[in-house]
Amino acid sequence: MRTKSLKKNKINVVTLGCSKNVYDSEVLMGQLKANNKDVAHEEEGNVVVINTCGFIDNAKEESVNTILEYVQKKEAGDVDKVFVTGCLSERYKPDLEKEIPNVDEYFGTSDLPNLLKALGADYKHELIGERLTTTPKNYAYLKIAEGCDRPCSFCAIPLMRGKHKSKPIEKLVEESEKLAAKGVKELVLIAQDLTYYGLDLYKKRNLAELLQALVKVDGIEWIRLHYAFPTGFPMDVLEVMKNEPKVCNYIDIPLQHISDSILKSMRRGTTKAKTTKLLQDFREAVPEMTIRTTLIVGYPGETEEDFQTLKNWVKEMRFERLGCFTYSHEENTHAYSLVDDVPEETKQQRANEIMELQSQISWELNQEKMGKTFRCIIDRKEGNHFVGRTEFDSPDVDNEVLIDATKHYVKIGAFTNVEIIEASDFDLIGVPVD
Repeated sequence: MRTKSLKKNKINVVTLGCSKNVYDSEVLMGQLKANNKDVAHEEEGNVVVINTCGFIDNAKEESVNTILEYVQKKEAGDVDKVFVTGCLSERYKPDLEKEIPNVDEYFGTSDLPNLLKALGADYKHELIGERLTTTPKNYAYLKIAEGCDRPCSFCAIPLMRGKHKSKPIEKLVEESEKLAAKGVKELVLIAQDLTYYGLDLYKKRNLAELLQALVKVDGIEWIRLHYAFPTGFPMDVLEVMKNEPKVCNYIDIPLQHISDSILKSMRRGTTKAKTTKLLQDFREAVPEMTIRTTLIVGYPGETEEDFQTLKNWVKEMRFERLGCFTYSHEENTHAYSLVDDVPEETKQQRANEIMELQSQISWELNQEKMGKTFRCIIDRKEGNHFVGRTEFDSPDVDNEVLIDATKHYVKIGAFTNVEIIEASDFDLIGVPVD
């Protein structure tokens, strides 16, 4: 018997996982608002939509725990309905329906019209680029493609997101114009694979042409590239980066490993020599470029020798930004047939070693910024500091520039020149200069 049922009909969208999910939640919220629904992101509401992540074990666990938390609230009468969408739901719907039956309905990653119907709303096709953004007003994610055609052995994304599907350039320009009109100054381009952009629509890799169209959008001042795949990278992108001030000298290119035997087993389609040459070409074409990468340690069969090869290579390459994950054994992936033979403790130890090494590299590179002035965008105020970023830093994952708010005032959402006066391994402290 419900005693505390909230009759507000407010829909609370809860987002878990990556920036692609943030984007999908924003599209859902834009559709709901256009249907005159009261919708909020991660606030109180009597109807809850959980946008889940199903990528690796930790993410799956967080998603399941969040579903259970809201199901308990439903049973206690604190919420009326719980809907689940996103990657976990796409991948494990039959299991979830059996294990957690008290969810009102489960939806996959391409079920938006049906999810809207369940929420008493109609899918509006004309709403290209209409989103309720959840990020600070100065930046927004721009998803340029969905899905992935790569055969990486460890990755479950194609199971959840399907084949690669590029969005047409004109639709992305239209979406960017709408974002710019709302005050967005920085676009963070995301996809499962930016490198592949355009192959399905234009029969060629067309990322450079897309960038040339986006730099013409008034009001957009920074365009940042995330998740480029190393194999088949379109080198004409580097020309655009070098010649177009709006395209940040920044690229996120997940490389995963460098030992040839591991790369082969991972089905990455490249070698240590080719990868090293690609990065040298990047640095040669755009000397100012910041390269962010992610690595996986503890992949099946990774020997101590493979790990030392990786570690030495990280020392040698001196990446400006780097993240490291432990391997997660995912069912229905190609690597699932291999024996997950690296002990959990060893995986964690290796990840820690890589991150310790990276924090030293990052500290050394940050020391070189002392006394220099950088154009920064100010994202927010936190406690006694304004928090900003240089063009070499992406939101949420990279270094931040802290400005003492008790001594200086800067406008949130605006660009300002900042002189760096102090530097730690992952943060810079600066003062605004005219």
